[in-house]
Amino acid sequence: MRRTPARTACLTAAVLLASLAAAPGPAAARDLPDTYVVSRTPGVLPEGITITRDGTMYVSSDGTGALYRGRVGRPDLTPFPASGLEDRPSSLGVHTDRRGRILSVGGATLTVHDRKGRLLAERTAADGPLGAPHLNDLAVTDDAVYVTDWANPVVHRAEIRADGGIGPLEPWLDVRDAFPQFPARYWLLNGIVADASGTTLLVASNGTEAVWRVDTTDKGITRLDLGDQSFGADGMVLHGRTLYAVLNYGAPHGVYIARLDEELRTGTVTHRLTDGPFDLPTTLARHDCRLYVVNSQLDEPPGRPPYTVSALADPTCETA
Repeated sequence: MRRTPARTACLTAAVLLASLAAAPGPAAARDLPDTYVVSRTPGVLPEGITITRDGTMYVSSDGTGALYRGRVGRPDLTPFPASGLEDRPSSLGVHTDRRGRILSVGGATLTVHDRKGRLLAERTAADGPLGAPHLNDLAVTDDAVYVTDWANPVVHRAEIRADGGIGPLEPWLDVRDAFPQFPARYWLLNGIVADASGTTLLVASNGTEAVWRVDTTDKGITRLDLGDQSFGADGMVLHGRTLYAVLNYGAPHGVYIARLDEELRTGTVTHRLTDGPFDLPTTLARHDCRLYVVNSQLDEPPGRPPYTVSALADPTCETA
């Protein structure tokens, strides 16, 4: 999920807690690659990632708009033949739903593809209060797709109907009321995740350097309390009550892990993984006690091939 290197306003920064010792992952994980090559083509600039239960990996390209597909057991990805992306110069967030469809966002559009790359749906977001949308990330629940807008302080929503059809992508929540004194243009909404029930969203705001909790039933929005520390997350993963977040500005680059309370209102950062071979990481996926982190190289476009994903052990997993 894209971020800007400069920022005009932010909340007070504080030192994040030191990480706890990392526990080794399962023995099988040691047989998997540590690095995955998304592409060796100049200018790809990978950005988003998702991994299905069977180990299929999808990675998006900020540089070209293309999608790439691979397997966790193989070190190289190949282009995913997703039709209809020819006119979308950038793809950011990418996720799958329980039907196995691949959903991705970029520019003003949300697209839905089947596993063969056939375009099933395309939805376009309307302009927001500040102008044209710049869709950044998405969270998929049983009944909806929620999409953040980098250019507007708005979360968009598309209904997933009972037959699997995707409704129109419409403005759903204007977040400005949660922090009225903060300049609207600097909210910079980024990563978004949903709990298993789909009743709670966590939305990262680069500008406020905070994560915001949203109740999907009444649209109530409050700041996730992680103590006094600044937490300007980029991409995120929520696994039960554990929040995994990539930070890449205002703190050492890497993966930060927080343990949250049952209502996802408060939490404590327990691990800070900053020693990996990161190259401006943007987001991550979790699969079988491993974390897969995208190395975007967005700080120096077009970057230098190969463009990669780094894998590391999830320190929250129990020792095998």
